Amino acid sequence: MTPTSGAPRGGLFSWWGEGTPAARRSLIAAGLGWALDAFDVMLYALVLASVIGDLHLTKQQAGMLGSVALLAAAGGGIVFGIIADRFGRTKALMGSVLIYSVATALCGTATNLWQFAAFRILLGLGMGGEWASGAALVSETWPVHHRGKALGLMQSAWAIGYGTAALVVKLVLPTYGWRAVFFVGILPALLVLWVRRNVEEPELWRARVGQRDAERVASKGRSAFAEIFSGPIARTTIAVTLMNACTLFGWWGLNSWIPAYLSLPTTQGGIGLSTGTMSNLVLTMQVGMWFGYVTFGYVGDAIGRKRAYVIYLLCASVLLPTYGALHNPWLLLALGPLVAFFGTGYYSGFGAVTAELYPTRIRATAQGFTYNLGRIASAAAPFTVGSLAATQGFAIAFTITGAAFLLAAVAWVWIPETQGRELA
Repeated sequence: MTPTSGAPRGGLFSWWGEGTPAARRSLIAAGLGWALDAFDVMLYALVLASVIGDLHLTKQQAGMLGSVALLAAAGGGIVFGIIADRFGRTKALMGSVLIYSVATALCGTATNLWQFAAFRILLGLGMGGEWASGAALVSETWPVHHRGKALGLMQSAWAIGYGTAALVVKLVLPTYGWRAVFFVGILPALLVLWVRRNVEEPELWRARVGQRDAERVASKGRSAFAEIFSGPIARTTIAVTLMNACTLFGWWGLNSWIPAYLSLPTTQGGIGLSTGTMSNLVLTMQVGMWFGYVTFGYVGDAIGRKRAYVIYLLCASVLLPTYGALHNPWLLLALGPLVAFFGTGYYSGFGAVTAELYPTRIRATAQGFTYNLGRIASAAAPFTVGSLAATQGFAIAFTITGAAFLLAAVAWVWIPETQGRELA
């Protein structure tokens, strides 16, 4: 049974009812996986100031721990993209969730820099794999005129997971310490049990399994990687990868250091806020982030993926450096939701764009590659921002993230509009 088609009906959320039960379960599974991914991954940023003090780390070492996780995520995304194409979207989703859940709990046992780095690498592998499998799962179960909204809702779950992490840190960190915060990160593993029982592979992928022999002939024996770099699609693949590398650099450069920027003492270049106040400011940013993710799906479906992307990226390129130059908590509270709205909302469109650019036989591979190879470049962001913050201050460090968003907007010159495309 395929999702319903035709023109979208009225009502802000009426599109939810137009999906099949299988489509809705797929969206719930991918959304929960992404929320719990955010929950586990962002715990580190939220307790970073405490980890720096307890393990006696420098800002450069703390940034390196963020960078190695992103490097591992690049590899995890590519590998799990291949697994999702070969063995199924749900199997890849379950494997990635299990890996990042266990790795997060292990972070709570680390006693030195190198143990922490090893566990962060393992966490990164699972983190990178979740998006590729989840985005393919949602893309292939929702009709074209609702695909942007469905992927936007999936992406918005990141803000919920990040906000939940901030709440857990607020409640657990002051009393039980940062190690207990990481132990809570094992809970997402329970999602695997629900996915196994309730979520089936998309019909589009199941149909493709029976066509593999014919596809091998059609592709002349080329691998999925060879196909995404063959013919006219090669330039698009390069442009999409570079664009995403810039956005990921900007996002991680800012978000991996915002909690530390707010909570580090003024003698170390921070604002010096308490754990509770820092958590409250991060929570308000997640409200803006959630609305940014959700509304981008509507904006992209209405005016096109390209135009919406460029508008959000240009706004982010101005707002992020402004945020880094402020020190007044009330101004940070007011500007934070806007920074998060424009600095993250565009990610809702990435799954739709890449799903519409590539055929089913290589879709998850292409999505995993274009999304996660960008993490290799973005992996430099936490270290770069940490190093600049130590020598030049956070204002200069956050300005670099704004420049990255500007370059990402320029890359859209070489990326075609995909609005309204049926999946091949």
